[in-house]
Amino acid sequence: MTPQQAINQQHNHVGLIGLGPMGIALAGALLKQGHSLTVWNRTPEKADDLVSRGAHRAGSAAEAVAASPVTFVCLDNYDTLYRVLDATGTALDGRTLVNLTSGTPNEARAALAWSTERGIDYLDGAIMVPPPLVGEPEAVILYSGRQGAFDEHQKTLRSVGGDPRYLGADVGLAVLYNTALLEMMYATMNGWLHAAALLDSANVSARQFAELALGWFMPAVVDYASLADQAPDLDAAHYPGALGTLEMNLNALQHITRTSEEQGVFSDQPRWMQQIAEQAVAAGHGSQNYLAIYELFKKARP
Repeated sequence: MTPQQAINQQHNHVGLIGLGPMGIALAGALLKQGHSLTVWNRTPEKADDLVSRGAHRAGSAAEAVAASPVTFVCLDNYDTLYRVLDATGTALDGRTLVNLTSGTPNEARAALAWSTERGIDYLDGAIMVPPPLVGEPEAVILYSGRQGAFDEHQKTLRSVGGDPRYLGADVGLAVLYNTALLEMMYATMNGWLHAAALLDSANVSARQFAELALGWFMPAVVDYASLADQAPDLDAAHYPGALGTLEMNLNALQHITRTSEEQGVFSDQPRWMQQIAEQAVAAGHGSQNYLAIYELFKKARP
């Protein structure tokens, strides 16, 4: 084996910590691209299917990160990230950590400081597609941090998203971009749902309103065909949460509010959207998808 072949083989090894819906999608994409994958999750049985497809199940987080030069982490928050990685001791020293955990720019900067103290090369990232599109050529994932780390592992990064975007050395940029884009998404979604609720008060169906609102009015701004396709779900009060629940979206809305506060910008609008989602969760819609907010909009506040 030549020295270059040895380097290539080493970089084919990837670690992954966190096997929620997004983590499982990342793992599937890495296996599909032929990587030697070592996974770890606090609930070990979540790795069963991946192991049957060729992944290695680590007995500990330390074992997972020690097996590879680069490790992806996709957990529910940064507190969990620290609890998991603190237990790895020095196993990450000299290796690269790609953190795809949702948070705020300040949390990303704190994670960089934590990593730097331990000799860990750190990239912060944000996945801009739902789990079914992870690994596809058009899948956009945002990254920020040291450009050398991005360049060195770009082939691996392309395995989980064919369109990796490097945004700059400020490690908080990926999550800041993500937050700004998510705010656009949620504000637009709320506008459509509230508008549909207004028409519903006059017994106009969402399907009927969609032809004018989304078929003519909005295409000049952005393609809303997917929302139009979901209009019958509003009429049927059908909000399956298999690919993402309202509780998961509430977590993202909380990040938008916190990021707005951290950045010193007007935060009332994202806080209002967060409060709407909190009311919908309290009303029993937490396990349904975000469109379930429509049920809240259709009712006058008591």
